[in-house]
Amino acid sequence: MKKILLFTIAGMACLQVSAQNIDKIITRAYTDHLIKTLSGDEMQGRATFSPGIDKAATFIESEFKKIGLRPLSGEQSFRQTFYKYQVASVNRAIKIDGQEIGIDRLLISGINAESIKLDQSNTSVLKMDPEQPFVNQFRAAMASGKNQVVLVDAKFTDLFKRYKGFFDKPATLDEKDMDAAKSAVQVFVLGAEKADEFTVDLKAKVSKMPLFNVAGMIPGKSKAKELVVFSGHYDHLGITKTVDGDSIANGADDDASGTTAMIALAKYYKAQKNNERTLIFVAFTAEEVGGFGAKYFSSKLNPDEVVAMFNIEMIGKDSKFGKNTAFITGYDKSDFGKILQKNLTGTEFTFHPDPYIKENLFYRSDNATLAALGVPAHTISTDQIDVDKFYHTVKDEYSTLDVENILSTIKAIAKSATSIVNGTDTPTRIPKLK
Repeated sequence: MKKILLFTIAGMACLQVSAQNIDKIITRAYTDHLIKTLSGDEMQGRATFSPGIDKAATFIESEFKKIGLRPLSGEQSFRQTFYKYQVASVNRAIKIDGQEIGIDRLLISGINAESIKLDQSNTSVLKMDPEQPFVNQFRAAMASGKNQVVLVDAKFTDLFKRYKGFFDKPATLDEKDMDAAKSAVQVFVLGAEKADEFTVDLKAKVSKMPLFNVAGMIPGKSKAKELVVFSGHYDHLGITKTVDGDSIANGADDDASGTTAMIALAKYYKAQKNNERTLIFVAFTAEEVGGFGAKYFSSKLNPDEVVAMFNIEMIGKDSKFGKNTAFITGYDKSDFGKILQKNLTGTEFTFHPDPYIKENLFYRSDNATLAALGVPAHTISTDQIDVDKFYHTVKDEYSTLDVENILSTIKAIAKSATSIVNGTDTPTRIPKLK
């Protein structure tokens, strides 16, 4: 009995020391410093290819250096650089049945060359059914794989304008997408009833541009070839349409909060010095324009060596389950969530399955590429995506965040990941996508 009592007291003392340790390492001041810097106006919304995202990358690099992380194997610095093509529309001249169509009535997708000409000889015409959902018809047209002029009923004006705002921005493409012979251009025309004769003349500027993830690592000890990834994306929307005098989409919750968590976890685990597995910490670029950063990062890894991925996105406010809660996407696809919850036994924090299944969040974030390859790669979030009025707006600023929620979530992840980090738990694999 005395031995049992001593072990119990010792265990409680260890937990207490651990709790004190994490509170000293991941402090409110430290978290504020990270998220205020990343979401500050000087970062200009961290748009892909912008000077603002370069500033953000430099800041994350400096934090990695302070923590004492190493660059990834084979890399000379914390920047994991790769290249994509940026295609920006320069001029659009479209005539239907002898009438010029104003750019306010045009939404164009698929431009992948400096000059594209379409007419009846190489392009078909499709008319949207005003009685059917716009989104379903829009997606079907985009997936058709052929050149089309799509006539959009005026009934869909609001949705058309919403989608147009995104498609008017420069597109980011892979090299394989730059084959003009394989292009499929979709020209959506608002308010046109018919198109018996038409000509489409598109001009664009094509630039090969660098992108960069920021990634560092803590080498493992006895299980160094087994990898655990902690991630968040550090890009956002940049400069957008002015609302109430503000045009900077700061992305404080999306995803400066997740990037902050990733950096704070790096600091915590570096201080613990007890990771048997190798830990990788990565800030992904270009999530908002196609997930290119995560795709490139995943291509450089052997997925069979990745034991788990903790992708963290939007933890700046209470979840729908209340304080000290978060949800895990794809909860039922592995026992990742159950392991995390087991490690939180005796604490106030609980993880829940994703309540927004219809949003398909599991395959919409940076965990998706590795998850499709069988890795227990999940996203942890607290965002109430169905009612979040600040999502993808200029109002997503530090002032709208609950920093205590961020702190409690980061600490919960740190504690719940312990057995995966030290090699005693291995989540089951996710079925690979075919």
